Amino acid sequence: QVQLVESGGGLVQPGGSLRLSCATSRSVYNLGAIAWYRRAPGSQRELVAIITRAGTANYRDSVKGRFTISRDNATNTAYLEMNSLKPEDTADYYCTVAGSGWWGQGTQVTVSS
Repeated sequence: QVQLVESGGGLVQPGGSLRLSCATSRSVYNLGAIAWYRRAPGSQRELVAIITRAGTANYRDSVKGRFTISRDNATNTAYLEMNSLKPEDTADYYCTVAGSGWWGQGTQVTVSS
């Protein structure tokens, strides 16, 4: 079992930035791929970004060039850097170890003027 705790969400104006953190209870180096998902009100959960143990990252098209996923073994933390935020990025964001069934509690991101 791995504990995942997300933080860093909040209210931000369009065009603004947020950095989400996913603190893990085990070295991220030893985990598999780590992914960020989001679920907007009234919508299904969708994959936002995923990073492998080797550091290869992939993103959904709508966030490419704006979001950056990373993982830091020194701090046992994964990150999602979000820039140029848009109202359609508003959602609850969750981190997970891909395929594990381990999820954090989520952090809310609201992009609004």
